[in-house]
Amino acid sequence: MNGMAIMENVRRYRTIASLYRQTAAFRPLHSCSLLAQAREWEHRAVAELEAYYEAFCSAASGNTRIHSASCAA
Repeated sequence: MNGMAIMENVRRYRTIASLYRQTAAFRPLHSCSLLAQAREWEHRAVAELEAYYEAFCSAASGNTRIHSASCAA
């Protein structure tokens, strides 16, 4: 999957999480489960970003020093 598709997925996941948080604000009786869903979608977004950057860093590890230094952080 290319970088643009991954970033689009991350954007979608975070949008869904935001909608769950907004809904939780207006439905206090269901806020616990709604906020749990929001956390799950945020976790999916972070996991997708981590997988992308791990793949990027492993591919760049043999390249220039600038790339490998940026992946060390």
